[in-house]
Amino acid sequence: MVTLNEIHEFLAPQKLAIAGASRNEKKFGGVILKELIAKGFDVYPINPNAEKIQEKECFASVDKVPIDVKHLYIVTKKEETATIVEQAIKAGIQKIWIQNGSQTPEALKIALDNGIPVISKKCLFMFIEPVKGIHGFHKFLSKTFGAYPKLIHLN
Repeated sequence: MVTLNEIHEFLAPQKLAIAGASRNEKKFGGVILKELIAKGFDVYPINPNAEKIQEKECFASVDKVPIDVKHLYIVTKKEETATIVEQAIKAGIQKIWIQNGSQTPEALKIALDNGIPVISKKCLFMFIEPVKGIHGFHKFLSKTFGAYPKLIHLN
């Protein structure tokens, strides 16, 4: 089970690559990119079919992203996710978040077998503060019904 600590660690640098970034601002990969930019994140969109997305230089693959980018958010079609995870491992990515709906058992196994921490089955929108609108409501419901990740206090 994912902890709130792991989510905070993933988001703390406010610097991440986004595999599946979309030129279409109405698709999830475009919406999340726009939201991260608006909230001050340093983002590196990955899309082999674009040179720029939302005024950001776009990268054709994970291995083309600057070497100091260590966190990867994946919002691709399921059939692409395992390949993206394999590329991420080769590129030195240290933490991966696979958007709910993009994860596959194979992709999760590849990451975990290679010692890469993975967050999955959680929506990034519920954790990039301030959380507003429908995502704020989802966060409230998640907390109310006990599905929200717990913060683990280490002594």
